[in-house]
Amino acid sequence: MTEDAVVDEPDQELLTIGAFAARARLSAKALRLYDRLGLLAPAHVDEATGYRYYRAGQVERARLVAMLRQLDMPLARIAEVVAAGDGPTAAALLGAYWADVEARVAGQRTLAEYLRGRLSGRSSEMYRKFAIETVDVPAQVVITETRHVLAGELPAWIGASLGRLESAARECGGVTAAPFVVYHSEVSMESDGPAESCVPVADEAAARAWAERHGRTWGTKVAVHPAQRLAYTRITKAQVAHPQIIAAFEAVEEWIAREGLEQAGPCREVYFADWEATGAQDPVCDVAFPVS
Repeated sequence: MTEDAVVDEPDQELLTIGAFAARARLSAKALRLYDRLGLLAPAHVDEATGYRYYRAGQVERARLVAMLRQLDMPLARIAEVVAAGDGPTAAALLGAYWADVEARVAGQRTLAEYLRGRLSGRSSEMYRKFAIETVDVPAQVVITETRHVLAGELPAWIGASLGRLESAARECGGVTAAPFVVYHSEVSMESDGPAESCVPVADEAAARAWAERHGRTWGTKVAVHPAQRLAYTRITKAQVAHPQIIAAFEAVEEWIAREGLEQAGPCREVYFADWEATGAQDPVCDVAFPVS
């Protein structure tokens, strides 16, 4: 008997991989791959021959797996969808995945447009959209939390870490200035910084006592930043998104060089507005570099 024959059992028909592939309009190679990936196991495997047999009722699942793979859905998420079966749960899982895809494509489209402008020599034109100013910042006592983090994880970590630090500031005399995030190295899809969330506080002694109690658990510390001058540009909530924020950083860097100044420390984002209460076009953040 060949692997393409049909096997009959008393209560249920089993199809060989060839017959099942024909019904599912897939190749035997694809079915072997789905089995290897744990997405669609045969109903029975002959121990002597190794032949795979499938139930006719598995056809719809096979077709579903094939279509989900055409959406470039990760294997783990395909497994969640097919495990949910037909119904609103599976539909919701697919909807959530596709919303992620559309958000990613929108971001890539914006990045492509930005890069097109740079490659065509229109960088100066883009930079002129940002007004650059300087501000003198007094010495500050700050409580900080540092993390190695990739770009996709960054927004959630910034919100969570600043929330933790602002809550802790109540034990340190209160918040004295806008919180900020310092980038000690590049944060991207390949580079993980580190980034450092900072909240200025009033009472250095209380801050050091707090850090002594919580530093090991949260990876926090206390630092005293000297007085410094910042070159900055103010951006809206919409511009905080990648890659608009890249253009803001580059605009400040270009201005610093043009003015004959030198960067005196790592770049930062200063968050002076209530993120949840602001709209897309409201100013929320200063993109800044210490200068000398």
